[in-house]
Amino acid sequence: MENFNDKPREMHKAICAECKKECEVPFKPTEGKPVYCRECYAKKRSRY
Repeated sequence: MENFNDKPREMHKAICAECKKECEVPFKPTEGKPVYCRECYAKKRSRY
């Protein structure tokens, strides 16, 4: 049986909507939706 974690994740390049740095995300960025780098995403989550 194949384990989901056995395969390396396909990473996609993106530009963070917050700090404008280039980053990589484990999903294909959707046009019109903001993408955040790990640091900015963590900051946004802690606000809620």
